[in-house]
Amino acid sequence: MGEMSNIQEKFINYIDSIVSNNRVSHAYLVEVNNYDSDISFVYDFIKMILCNISYSELSTSDNPIIHLIDDGNYPDISVISSDTSVINKSLIKNLQKEFSNKSLLNGKRIYIIKEAEKLNGFSANTILKFLEEPEDDIIAFLITDNRYHVIDTIISRCQILTLKDDSVNFDINDQIIDLLDCVLNPNNFFIRYNSYIKDTFVDKNVLKEQLMVAENVILLYLENSKNLSNDVISLLKKKDNKELIRILSVIEDEIPKLEFNVNFKLWIDSLFAKLIGG
Repeated sequence: MGEMSNIQEKFINYIDSIVSNNRVSHAYLVEVNNYDSDISFVYDFIKMILCNISYSELSTSDNPIIHLIDDGNYPDISVISSDTSVINKSLIKNLQKEFSNKSLLNGKRIYIIKEAEKLNGFSANTILKFLEEPEDDIIAFLITDNRYHVIDTIISRCQILTLKDDSVNFDINDQIIDLLDCVLNPNNFFIRYNSYIKDTFVDKNVLKEQLMVAENVILLYLENSKNLSNDVISLLKKKDNKELIRILSVIEDEIPKLEFNVNFKLWIDSLFAKLIGG
């Protein structure tokens, strides 16, 4: 399949772990370095999900799904793109109408939105229902060359994967490290419960942003990034990769619920109970 860059190898290793551990999300925001060369990795991930195989098995598998995808004839994959500067709301409406019908193959249905940064307020709000209330058989792939140009409400509902150089610097301050410690060791949260509820976790928007940074830090660690401090690496090393993927799954499932009119304290309790495994 050709020689891969380090970041592409990290991407493959990570999606292999997602499929092998049955941790496939309902929505992915995939940050690419180059649309033309990197989109093939997105399709490889889709093949792995639909065929339940590893990346190394793709080249030898005779599964007809692979051939249908390669030929552009797989009926349950839809692609949205726009030649203009925005993705029009009508394109999303047509997608929703199409996906209201039953799968032609009684399997998972996939939609790909290229240049997700083109989703404006109207089209983004239209796609949010798909992302907020995902059906078990629908998986979204939103592709962008810069995650920070994508609307926040979209980012918060997707698991982020990257094929870009991992030289992005996050502001990993003491608050983020403290939150990471709580996320990785949720019993510590309940031990210091009153203090956290009173002084730390008081604003849902701040906590949401901090959780998104924590999520990206874990992703960078799983991708063997060299841009993390020794303190952060030592903290994350205490958990194996399978557990870190489970933690990511809990975070990505819980963050979207903050958009609803929920009791913030009860939401925090639920989040950390699920992080414990309850």
